[in-house]
Amino acid sequence: MLVACYITKKALKASVGQPLKHIETSFFGDEFKASGTFNVVGPAAYDRKWYATVTMKDNLIAKVE
Repeated sequence: MLVACYITKKALKASVGQPLKHIETSFFGDEFKASGTFNVVGPAAYDRKWYATVTMKDNLIAKVE
């Protein structure tokens, strides 16, 4: 699961239309997709306070659920 570098889910939602600030955590290859949907956790991998589903389009955040 990707780590989203945002303090709150609200801050992530406010970033729609911008590139995603993230950290890859998988040992098995990149999870980030320039266009597609995936799950993220925040604000850090060891301090999971919120989760979200992010939809990307052309390397920009299109939707946060």
